[in-house]
Amino acid sequence: MKKTALLIMIITLFSKLLGFGRDIFLSYFFGASGITDAYLISLTIPSVIFGFIGIGIVTAYIPMQTKIVLEEGEEEGSKFTTNFTNAILVLTTIIFSFGLIFTENIVKIFALGFYGDTLMLSVEFTRISLFGMYFTALVSIFSGYLQIKKNYVIPALAGFPFNIIVIISIFFASKGNYKILAIGTLVASASQFIMLIPFIYKEKFKYSLYVNFNNDKLKRVLYIALPSVLGASANQINTLVDKTIASSISVGGISALNYADRLNIFIQSLFVLSIVTSMYPIISNYASINNIKGIKETIMEAISIISLVVIPITVGAIFFSKEIITLLFGRGAFNEQAIVMTSLALFYYSFGMWGYGLREILSRGFYSIQDTKTPMLNATFGVVINIILNIILSKYMGVGGLALATSISGSITALLLYISLQKKIGYFQNRKLIISLIKILIASLIMGTIAKKSFELMSNSINFGFSLIASIFLGVLVYFIAIFIMKIEELNNITTIFKNKIKKA
Repeated sequence: MKKTALLIMIITLFSKLLGFGRDIFLSYFFGASGITDAYLISLTIPSVIFGFIGIGIVTAYIPMQTKIVLEEGEEEGSKFTTNFTNAILVLTTIIFSFGLIFTENIVKIFALGFYGDTLMLSVEFTRISLFGMYFTALVSIFSGYLQIKKNYVIPALAGFPFNIIVIISIFFASKGNYKILAIGTLVASASQFIMLIPFIYKEKFKYSLYVNFNNDKLKRVLYIALPSVLGASANQINTLVDKTIASSISVGGISALNYADRLNIFIQSLFVLSIVTSMYPIISNYASINNIKGIKETIMEAISIISLVVIPITVGAIFFSKEIITLLFGRGAFNEQAIVMTSLALFYYSFGMWGYGLREILSRGFYSIQDTKTPMLNATFGVVINIILNIILSKYMGVGGLALATSISGSITALLLYISLQKKIGYFQNRKLIISLIKILIASLIMGTIAKKSFELMSNSINFGFSLIASIFLGVLVYFIAIFIMKIEELNNITTIFKNKIKKA
């Protein structure tokens, strides 16, 4: 798993760096404005309406497809995937039609603070972006299909054409035709699926127009998927509530939350989702042969790796929130007010990075044993906490309060999910994990303190950007020295991987 996760991390790193280029382009040409608010809400609506279904169906699809291929062979597996795909496309058409008819009403629900040109632009953008739900469905299903076939690279590479096309569309939209933003994003979504097609057929997949809603396997998957769909929808509701309240706080509030959250998502995608992607088929296979010990060991390994990476990044983001936002976005139309709002959101989002990563891993543990009810209840509880905290904290802290509410609810639900999974499959090595976390946290705090002090010294006489980058590199070096001295086991595991790679080379 470690080797696969490492490869996916490397690919994701370059893909997400390109994604940052996309966000920097957007912030440079449009800043945190009504146009970016309209564009971002038009992307949020389809993801809330359909994105949770995409997540839910795939978490149920992978274990079922794995089981069918194992017990009945590839031909039956291909037939099931065809039926499953067509059923989801029918569902997508129903949702799409509803969204197209009631677009303006939906936008008003999602963005209470929008009016005038911003509202009309949001409606126009959303009608275009709704078409992207079809490609979201297809990419979700067939990325899972390729991962089952142990092809993790191509789904990870699909982000490259997406980001390149969006960057081009942002540039042309800046000339005055803002509709190009939405059209370019739709074309970018289509490019992801087009990239997968040759590799899908390389695995000898045979598509047909066959669809049978009475198929027992399809019913079973949809039954299993329902709780995870509801659970994933809870996360989307969190996004909806955050952006709805942000739209009424200030112009650019949605954009500020989005830019800060993009950095958070970057960490989750690069490290957490890379590990989850390689872990999930493995634990699904363990579950199919009832190997509980294998599931526990794999989950603990995944938690250890993300802790080693995400905790120091969390500390770094807390110490350097404003400096990071200034370096990445502080140019063009992105003014001082936008920098302050976005850095405040990043500061408070940072506290929830580790909790959200932990929750992603633990949820897959439940899904692998076909328990989707527990994550659903957990996520629903998280929504209730988030909404209550949003209402309270946003009154006193503005955009920062929304981000802090998200972090608190994510951390609480992660802890509860960890306790629940232990009750389900048996206790993990808790003492060993706690000692490791304390060591990593101490090393991270040492790193952050030294990096911050060095930045303060250098920035008085050296260029801002160079001072920040040099301080971060120094901090990383200090961190690795600290965890080496503390003899943290996870570092030894990663070092072993690199040694084996060098020996093979």
